[in-house]
Amino acid sequence: MMEQRTEIINVASPSLSEPPSFDRAMDAAIGKVTGGVSPTALALAYLDCALHVSKSIDTQADLITSAASAYWRFVDYCLRACADPDCETCIEPEARDKRFADNLWQTQPFRAYAQGFLLAQDWWARAMTAPPGVDKHHQDVVTFVARQLLDVASPANFPATNPAIIAQTLKEGGRNLQRGFWLWLNDWTRALDGAPSADISDYVLGRDLATTPGEVVFRNELIELIQYAPQTEKTHPEPILITPAWIMKYYILDLSPENSLVRYLVENGFTVFMISWKNPTAADRDLSLEDYRRLGVDAAVSQVASIAPGKLHLVGYCLGGTLAAIAAAAMARDRDDRLQSLTLLAAQTDFTEAGELTLFVDEAQVTFLENVMAEQGYLDAWQMAGAFQLLRSSDLIWSKMVRSYWLGEPPAMFDLMAWNADATRMPYKMHAEYLRKLFLNNEFAQEKYFVEGRPVALRDVRAPIFAVGTERDHVAPWRSVYKIHAQASADVTFVLTSGGHNAGVVNPPGPKKRRHQIATHDDLQAYVDPDAWRAAAAHHEGSWWPCWLEWLEECSSAPVAAPKTAPSIAPTPGAYVLER
Repeated sequence: MMEQRTEIINVASPSLSEPPSFDRAMDAAIGKVTGGVSPTALALAYLDCALHVSKSIDTQADLITSAASAYWRFVDYCLRACADPDCETCIEPEARDKRFADNLWQTQPFRAYAQGFLLAQDWWARAMTAPPGVDKHHQDVVTFVARQLLDVASPANFPATNPAIIAQTLKEGGRNLQRGFWLWLNDWTRALDGAPSADISDYVLGRDLATTPGEVVFRNELIELIQYAPQTEKTHPEPILITPAWIMKYYILDLSPENSLVRYLVENGFTVFMISWKNPTAADRDLSLEDYRRLGVDAAVSQVASIAPGKLHLVGYCLGGTLAAIAAAAMARDRDDRLQSLTLLAAQTDFTEAGELTLFVDEAQVTFLENVMAEQGYLDAWQMAGAFQLLRSSDLIWSKMVRSYWLGEPPAMFDLMAWNADATRMPYKMHAEYLRKLFLNNEFAQEKYFVEGRPVALRDVRAPIFAVGTERDHVAPWRSVYKIHAQASADVTFVLTSGGHNAGVVNPPGPKKRRHQIATHDDLQAYVDPDAWRAAAAHHEGSWWPCWLEWLEECSSAPVAAPKTAPSIAPTPGAYVLER
């Protein structure tokens, strides 16, 4: 039995025999400079906007008028500030813009610097509202790039125009700059060495993170399956199988004990299994999206069924949720009734409104990225991390650099930050298929995605569905996650919780101020649009975890004696999660 469980199954897709390509080598070289962003895609977007603006007299006149208005508003403010430094401002930053929140920004001339920048930012936002005829995707790309360039030029980023940096430098006699230099040098060295983006040596897997007791009970060339030890005498007979995204290490759901969703579940009477994905290398370049379903979710479901016969609760997070939904649809199509329920955490099943990540997904960009990945065999961790950081560059890039390199404050390290620095790669073929089939062509939502030669549809799934969206999610916007209501034929319980893509899911009960809304949509009810749902759904203070636990209990049978753990290959956290 042990030999059967430890066998490495080598059934990945055969290697693609492609001839050498000069174009591919060229794109790969360019991609190393641009971070995987296609210059052609950017050029097409700018050319579209420029041509339409060049022939639109109304647009040109409006831009000139608004620029003159902004200029005179700024001049008027400066004149008033000369007489009264505390006079009323002419523009206020957006509520989420915290760059000028320090009281030192209320002193002159720094207040004037901030006002000038905010007026320029407001004008560029107006300028990016292109005339009719511009492709919406192109307009969104140009707007996004303009915002990135403006974020670079913010007076908050430079020591001569940031009062907090000047005050700290005077207070410490420049020692903050000295510390910042060493922090910069350490970060640069880590980047060159391919080490984690932050020092996570104080967080050891199995000691500080991923501490819930468990055993690896199955392994193939793509996954390890972890079975966690029960923490109660009785457990519900239907186990929970969690499919995390392969873009992240699985222990995002088993961080420190107080932040562990896994621990919360086993302490409340559930048997939990977790997939731990392999960190692919160039040798795994030809693993496909279908391999991830077959060797990942499908293999794990079969192993869980052999250990705990009967039905199970399937849970998917982020990309793992999309894959879990595809696997559930395939099971339903084939009349496989092992699914008791389906839970999707910040996971999209329809990509028509997938947020700002779609800026990186059009035909030119996907083709360019395919060439970049084909040359190296995978999408590197830093390339994907850079794309996510750009979505919130003012917070995740520039404000962080100001704190570290100018103020000399090392970034605060906690369990979620340590996990975030422990990045993974994605194999060429799988990620190319994911971008093209799901993001670009939206095949799953259109019921054109094929599994084993036949299409699958989420409406075939009859098991109840629990879906979670997070308010500040830039990866899987909650309105995009909400689209499952229009696809599913089952009862859908939807939760909208405070927080972002990660902090909104890792949301344990406790003293932190959390809130969520929840409502169940019966499969016989008429469709309700997301804004109407938000207006009507019940509000709750605190974590959404207890609501999900109650829902799982209602979907489960009465507790019975806890099952024994299957024969062990290795203790948690396993081997795959340690791969760099």
